[in-house]
Amino acid sequence: MLPTVRSVLELPVLREAEPRLLGSADGLDNAVRWVHVSEVLDVSGLLSGGELVLTTGLELEKDPGRTAMFVRSLQDAGAAGLVVEVIGDRRNALDALELAAASTAMPVVVVRRRVRFVQITEIVHRLIVAEQLERVERARAVHEAFTVLSLESAGTGQVVEQAAEMIGAPVVLEDLSHLVLAYAAHQVDTTVLLDNWERRSRTTPSTAQTSRSGSGDWLQTPVGVQRQVWGRLVVPVVLNDDAGAAMVLERAAQTLAINRLAERDRRDLNQQAQAGLLNDLRQPRGLGEGEAQARAAALGLRRSPFYLPVVFRGTSPSAVPDASAAGGGDPLAGQQEERLLLEQLARALKPLPCTAISAVIRSGSVGMLLALPSGPAGDKVLGALAAAVAPDSEREPVPGGVAGSWTIGVGRLQDSLLEAAAGIDEAAHVAETAATLSGQDRPFYRATDIRLRGLLALLRKDPRVQQFVESELQGVLDAEARGESGYLELLGQFLESGGNKSALARTSYLSRPTLYARLSRLEELLAVDLDDAESRTSLHVALLVHRLRAL
Repeated sequence: MLPTVRSVLELPVLREAEPRLLGSADGLDNAVRWVHVSEVLDVSGLLSGGELVLTTGLELEKDPGRTAMFVRSLQDAGAAGLVVEVIGDRRNALDALELAAASTAMPVVVVRRRVRFVQITEIVHRLIVAEQLERVERARAVHEAFTVLSLESAGTGQVVEQAAEMIGAPVVLEDLSHLVLAYAAHQVDTTVLLDNWERRSRTTPSTAQTSRSGSGDWLQTPVGVQRQVWGRLVVPVVLNDDAGAAMVLERAAQTLAINRLAERDRRDLNQQAQAGLLNDLRQPRGLGEGEAQARAAALGLRRSPFYLPVVFRGTSPSAVPDASAAGGGDPLAGQQEERLLLEQLARALKPLPCTAISAVIRSGSVGMLLALPSGPAGDKVLGALAAAVAPDSEREPVPGGVAGSWTIGVGRLQDSLLEAAAGIDEAAHVAETAATLSGQDRPFYRATDIRLRGLLALLRKDPRVQQFVESELQGVLDAEARGESGYLELLGQFLESGGNKSALARTSYLSRPTLYARLSRLEELLAVDLDDAESRTSLHVALLVHRLRAL
């Protein structure tokens, strides 16, 4: 940090000169950006703010009446303080300085012994340059640390931990729904840090750039690429160095955004070849069925009457990137589980009457194209694959077996390899949606097994969907944060009753006047007409997403 007027006065060269403060001591902690030596009274035009002005005051001795104007002009110019060398019998100048100091917040100091101004200037400027060099070195260290984390595609929790360590304070990463994705308490009790987090966060407005806001005066920076912001990093405490902390937060936010876009590929050559073929089959760009069949056969996929697209979606924290972020999981663990799954599937396919190519199609999802001898054989093969990858606490663990849990999504049976490859996206959609459904009891899922709730669960982390939910429910959520509880539950009961107020009155055990008053307040908070069918539909969708966000 820059030296202050107080720290400059404590330098040996000034202490020996017997400095005496005139007036208030409130400005002694003013930062000194530079030292300026001057013997002219009209010096304000030469200052830019933060300077400590040194003078012998001989010009003031000639005309003590100009002292107050001189001191006032320095204060108006933003000077950090004034040091005047008053030696000998200069009672008039000293009286004028004392009178002027009484009417200014800027520190005015007199020294009664001769002092070498050049020595003060040299020492203070050396301190200032050292502080600037320290900032440069700190910026370099921050840049290097987060560059390494970017190159390693470090986990979200690791990036947040690094930021907290460099700032020396707790750091929290949250999404647009004010849910905590990762945090580093840094010597603060976790219960205290995260207590009532959503309410506190909602009362702290987000900012477009790094700054402090809200009643808690939180330091924050948005996380995302350009307009695709998906969260924010927050330091919910007071700091001694906001500028340094802001630099760390911004660099951490960049690393999180980059790592979210990047994917690490550590598969072996065979898996890479299958991944390349599967990608080409999904986006053929002039690739014909014959060539596709030939390339697939070269990788072990036999020509067959039927082909079936299948996707395995990870549901364990380490297999799903967004889930591992909340717990600070390592993405390498997820990649390891994907590789183990591919090996387990290869072993499970050997005794079955089919062949397949499989590869990771995105982080947390493994795609497969099955070549089947007949349509009815599909369910048998799928059942065997589901049993092979299903966690079984009673079964002895298989060396190299799959540690995580996987949901299986199945596309449509096709007689064309290219058409089956095009169905991978549908199978991925089914798997991702099914992975968010509670009470899963099926070995695999098809499109007919998922409905609106599952679709919304799949889309709930999309920033655009989160913005929709916040827009629709903002009034009620803000009221809940202020302590007006019960309106979110009332909205759910009203929507589930189909907007039937009489039925709601019976099931809620409220008198009609009380219910109507609460519904009127609910309409006021939401700024919509609850009798409008489209408004109820929009609110119902938003409420479903809001309830599914914690899955």
